[in-house]
Amino acid sequence: MTEKLEFKKLREFGEIINDTFLFIKQNFKPLLKVFVYFCGFFIIAGTVTAVMQQMEVKQVAFGNAGGGNPFGVSRVTQLFTINYLLVFVFSMASYTSIYVAVLSYIALYMQKGKVAPTPDEVWAYFKYYFFRVFFSSIGITFFFVFCFLLCLVPGIYVFPAMSLFFPVMVLENKGFTDSFSRSFQLLKEQWWVTAGAILIIYVITYASMSLASMPAILLTMVSVFTKGANGLSNTVIILSSVIQHLCYVFLIVPVIGCTLCYFNLAERQESAGLMDRINQLGEKKDDFKGLEEY
Repeated sequence: MTEKLEFKKLREFGEIINDTFLFIKQNFKPLLKVFVYFCGFFIIAGTVTAVMQQMEVKQVAFGNAGGGNPFGVSRVTQLFTINYLLVFVFSMASYTSIYVAVLSYIALYMQKGKVAPTPDEVWAYFKYYFFRVFFSSIGITFFFVFCFLLCLVPGIYVFPAMSLFFPVMVLENKGFTDSFSRSFQLLKEQWWVTAGAILIIYVITYASMSLASMPAILLTMVSVFTKGANGLSNTVIILSSVIQHLCYVFLIVPVIGCTLCYFNLAERQESAGLMDRINQLGEKKDDFKGLEEY
């Protein structure tokens, strides 16, 4: 039987990626259950609002085909409706729920001695961190976009640190400012390895999402090219939105990968996991002595 994954340990580049998928394999059912419980509502709501918003876009873009300027001010303003705002809100909420649910699961998994937590146990963590992570993600998004606008290089530099931000916030129970500074502190002398591992994990994730979404993309393209404006039926819009939102499940991968990167960096600086294992050996030794006295 494969030994349960230990988070608090040093890992090389390849081990981070391999252990990401090993943890998912070992915890697939309970992790998926937590995902459905805590992320399902936001994903369903996001799907519904996305369908409504795309139908509005279709009506504005193709409703009066051949008449008026499709890029005119009146046409463009019609696109920015309440549904457009709801799509953004539920997208942020979906990303937040995935991060909080998975990180809460990991925190409890470690506390319980590598035992999968129940959704009821995860709920206590989830309700505590959800809004903290949600509002923090807005600030992090603006900071990230601003850095990318500064000739791209600053955005690339802060990318690994921002990937560590939420694991630090949840697993160390820190506020926004402390999590921000702690993320950069952990990266000292380990930027290249961490950035490479996180980049590979995200490439794998979005390649998987693109592959899973390919039927919806092909269906949309075929419908538009064969039948023109009338080809993009409501059925195609609904199917495309459902498939794209179901692919959010793949976002579990980078959350776990970034968490392993966080523990790898923390272990290199503080050796907390090593000290825990030494203490456990001492406890086992004491227990053995007790059996000898008997």
